[in-house]
Amino acid sequence: MENKARQHTIELLAPARDAEVARAAIACGADAVYMGGPRFGARQAAGNPVEDIARVVAAARPFGVRVYVTLNTLVFDDELAEAERIAREVIDAGVDALIVQDMAYMEMGLQGVELHASTQTYNVSPEKVDFLARSGFSRVILERNLSLAEIRAIRRATDTELECFVNGAICVSCSGRCYMSRTMSFRSGNRGDCSQACRLAYDLLDGEGRVLRSGKHLLSVRDMDLSGRVGDLLDAGITSFKIEGRLKDAAYVRNTVAWYRRCLDEAMAPRGLSRSSAGVSDPGFEPDIARTFSRGRTEYFFDGRRRGVSTPDTPKAVGRSVGRVSRTGKGWFELDGRETLTPGDGICWLAGDELTGTNVNRVEGRRVWPNRETAVRVGTEIFRNYDKRFYDTLEGCRSRRTIGVRAEVEVTPTELRVRFTDEEGVTASAACPCANGAARDARRMRETIIGQLAKAGDTIFQVVEVHFPETEEVPFLRMGELNALRREGLERLAEARIGRPAPRRIPERDETVRYPYGTPDGYENITNRLARRFYERHGGAGAAAGYDLQHDLRGVSVMRTPYCVRRELGMCLRQGGVGGPLWLRHGGFRYRLEFDCDQCRMRVVYEGREDK
Repeated sequence: MENKARQHTIELLAPARDAEVARAAIACGADAVYMGGPRFGARQAAGNPVEDIARVVAAARPFGVRVYVTLNTLVFDDELAEAERIAREVIDAGVDALIVQDMAYMEMGLQGVELHASTQTYNVSPEKVDFLARSGFSRVILERNLSLAEIRAIRRATDTELECFVNGAICVSCSGRCYMSRTMSFRSGNRGDCSQACRLAYDLLDGEGRVLRSGKHLLSVRDMDLSGRVGDLLDAGITSFKIEGRLKDAAYVRNTVAWYRRCLDEAMAPRGLSRSSAGVSDPGFEPDIARTFSRGRTEYFFDGRRRGVSTPDTPKAVGRSVGRVSRTGKGWFELDGRETLTPGDGICWLAGDELTGTNVNRVEGRRVWPNRETAVRVGTEIFRNYDKRFYDTLEGCRSRRTIGVRAEVEVTPTELRVRFTDEEGVTASAACPCANGAARDARRMRETIIGQLAKAGDTIFQVVEVHFPETEEVPFLRMGELNALRREGLERLAEARIGRPAPRRIPERDETVRYPYGTPDGYENITNRLARRFYERHGGAGAAAGYDLQHDLRGVSVMRTPYCVRRELGMCLRQGGVGGPLWLRHGGFRYRLEFDCDQCRMRVVYEGREDK
């Protein structure tokens, strides 16, 4: 097993669109949550006021759950003061780490908080990860397109914490190296406002202008699912397992977190690893990752470059296949019997090149009446993209997380004292005076005391054991006294948990470490004076301005990616594909494709608009 020397606890990291979703993630077993700040987050639509972030910190702290805030967009010079103000405000709110892309935050003198290098800093090589770690980052978040072999190579080069995406949407471009959105609009992915140009339909043209593929989503890839590979990632030394989805709703987050909680716990147990937070979660439902949003699942390039990872027909969530149409009639169709649909389910299918769908109005056996009359051919595969019964279950259940507690009773001539000790060894005590004399029935009173102390009620605790030593005399205590004793003890225990200092790993900065790639180019995304100063201090003088400062991107490689259109379409030159230039076209926008077969990478170069 790799990385035996590292004794890090393991973290399941969940996205949180807002405070409600954060609480749902915590209840279902997340060890940490990440959420957007008021501004400067890579999901502009998922920002949160500082007051809400503080409330999440308060809800997370009793369980030892960590809270991270994403300030991971590029900052312009005239925004530096506001960015620093927001950073300091969320630090004061008690967050454990800031996830950042812009090196300006390294120059702000921020204290008492970890800095995590966002995946947007393009973390694909041992040299880059080592540089960031020695520069002062507590953690590095790896690029989503890395293989297991590449992750292992990075771990061998550093002992810093490594975070890895395991579920959710994949950016087909190398993170932080995509400017495609800005070629079609003023919206920038590096500024938190990506237009998702990669999900659009394109024509594929050859060098003569002939259309090889028409209106296909040639850059849209499936969603990541590494739930079956968490053991490999543990052995490779991954510290944090990250779920993508800061725009997703609470139902998606609850289901996905509960699913990965189970997968991680099963993989950690035989390896002697432990989770980084406390408590046991009962989600209140049976998680099923296939029943919430998905564009189709892929392990992407985890085992190396391969084809079959795209969704050329649609970039939308199609869900799980429920069968094929076997018969049709006026207003209905029948399925061939894989799964049973429910009224209210959402269904979809491909009609030619178009995805169409509706809701289910009525079901009788295998016969389905859609909500709107539409022609569906025999043999058409039907997918369920909204499972009403499952979502009703999610909405109706109560997810609960509790911390195990052991209660020890001690009887003295004057009082009955109870010492509560939780699963992490945190303790608190409460006592009740023995003012009522001895109980007439010592055995029955003893059983009553044990029974009442075992009732944790609607607290974050579950009393798993009450130890009451055998004694001849047991004091008589009224029910109200016992309840007050238990309530006081558990309240003190909760206060003791909250009062513990939050553990943070803030490394010393090595001012002598040098930027490993010479002079930073435009892809290093330097857009302000503080970021420039950071690179100059580390040997990167003369750096080019970041491409987000440039208005005209014609001739620029606006996407760099290990995903290859040739490979995906069976046109790989290494496998006998016919050579020649290839182009992508969307409306009037044209992009030239360049292929680096030695590195097995593709570049998308913006060539301008045909109508300009």
